[in-house]
Amino acid sequence: MRRGAVAQPAPAAAAAVTPEETVPVAAPAEPAPVRRELRTEFAFELPRGYVDEAGTVHREGVMRLATARDELIPLRDIRVQENPAYLSVVLLGRVITRLGSVAHMHDGVVENMFASDLAFLQDFYRQVNAEGHTRAGVTCPHCEQPFEVELGGSRLGES
Repeated sequence: MRRGAVAQPAPAAAAAVTPEETVPVAAPAEPAPVRRELRTEFAFELPRGYVDEAGTVHREGVMRLATARDELIPLRDIRVQENPAYLSVVLLGRVITRLGSVAHMHDGVVENMFASDLAFLQDFYRQVNAEGHTRAGVTCPHCEQPFEVELGGSRLGES
């Protein structure tokens, strides 16, 4: 070192980092599993409405998803065995849980509905029990344009 020169500190050496001193970097969090709730009840409004003995019109109702039991039990009903068209009446009487202020929902109520309301409920049943729709997307083989077609049309209670 020269005379009168001030000693300069040596440049700092890069600090060595040992594995014990490393700070772990948090791994990206896994997305929480998406929990879908199963919707089991569906509100509807009848086109005309059920008219009870007192003359009250009931239009708003709720239908629940059908179970296998709902579709099997009516097959043992003597009315269905004698007249297969009665299947939809008995089945709808089981899955409609509320209709306006009707105290007790049963197949006798469905039996006394207007035909247009029965047809509406049959279609609604198909939609509800086919995961919300009975339509499928298809493509025209000629022009290759996409469009939807209605897959419904089978009788209620038949898959």
